[in-house]
Amino acid sequence: MTQPQPQPEQGPDDVPPHIATAVADLAYTFGDAFSHDQVQQAVVTAHRELATVSTVQDFLPVLVARMARERLTAAAQADGQIAKVVPELLFVCVHNAGRSQLAAALAGHLAPGKVHVRSAGSQPTGELNPAVIEVLAERGITLTDAYPKPLSGDVVRAADVIVTMGCGDACPVLPGKRYLDWDVADPAGQPLETVRDIRDDVQQRVSALLRDLDI
Repeated sequence: MTQPQPQPEQGPDDVPPHIATAVADLAYTFGDAFSHDQVQQAVVTAHRELATVSTVQDFLPVLVARMARERLTAAAQADGQIAKVVPELLFVCVHNAGRSQLAAALAGHLAPGKVHVRSAGSQPTGELNPAVIEVLAERGITLTDAYPKPLSGDVVRAADVIVTMGCGDACPVLPGKRYLDWDVADPAGQPLETVRDIRDDVQQRVSALLRDLDI
């Protein structure tokens, strides 16, 4: 797992209840892979990163726990402590509010159970693009559990294929990974008709990638 930066020590009374609860749950789940301190650091880091971009603070505890779980899972996969049973795809754009969410949702929809998808942003925003939610709903795809989240080294290490869309050099290049850079229009601020065209473009690219992976 990527080594976190040193943080000031916290006593038991200094840890907010929602962080303590998430740490307790995840420490039980990942107890064979990570120490309690590593789990707590993952939760604290998730809280720090999401608190600055989350627009609905009421949902923050749930999102923090979810992101910490995703990162701990990715770290355990990258370290060989959790087996990868299907290819891991990572889609990255700038805000993780449009293009990467489209690609991840479409890949999961087209190949359910045959791939595992993650998405992230180099500069994530606080909420998904409503037009992206709408054009995916037109295809029967809901984004109930999706949320913008920052890119981390662990999810890159866990990925087999990494697709970037407009985020430049934000994604680290690691040996043994397959990298693709897709020139996809940004749906931010675009009318619904244009976002539909972007959705269809992304679907064609995702379909081609899945066929290339023999999925």
